[in-house]
Amino acid sequence: MNGGDSRLGLDDHIYRRLLGERIIFLGSEVRDENANAICAQMLLLNAENPKQDIYLYINSPGGSVDSGMAIYDTMQFISNDVSTFGIGLSASMGQFLLCAGAKGKRYALPHARIMMHQPTGGLGGTASDIKIQAEQSLHIKKTMFGLIAQHTGQPVEQIERDADRDRWFTAEEAKEYGFIDHVVQTADDVNGAASAGDVGYHASSEKGSTNA
Repeated sequence: MNGGDSRLGLDDHIYRRLLGERIIFLGSEVRDENANAICAQMLLLNAENPKQDIYLYINSPGGSVDSGMAIYDTMQFISNDVSTFGIGLSASMGQFLLCAGAKGKRYALPHARIMMHQPTGGLGGTASDIKIQAEQSLHIKKTMFGLIAQHTGQPVEQIERDADRDRWFTAEEAKEYGFIDHVVQTADDVNGAASAGDVGYHASSEKGSTNA
């Protein structure tokens, strides 16, 4: 490969360039490896500039609840606003992270699909083990539904009913439900939507193994 470290692939260079623009990309199943990388990237960008927005693009079918919660907690921990963008598919934990972006800065492209359902996990082992696992599963579900309700403005009871089975949303339906704030077609649309909140795209602003 010309002009770069031969140990790195094209993707590595692309992601490094994106990170330089404060853009983080979640483009696969949520798991320990990419969750650790995303958390580290957020902490790095926060250390570099604790006020400038971070942009998280999501095209993910979901994955590990624990890994996703690590990303979620880091989003809430840092002082930066994290703008989220749903592209392609934001399902399960992908949906959860999409709606967890900074209020007013959650976006989806027109043909994005969003899917919500309850966390799932296998039960096995002794009867005592199964009881412990079931209790943990209920705790995780209650926690996630409470947070989704907080971010969407929907009652917890509504979240529980809608997530009982796979519930699919178009971008516009996701906006109506409260997962996102804007449906945008171009980067200029992001600037237009953000200008109402006095923040622009890539502009500075201050922050006001169960699977999912």
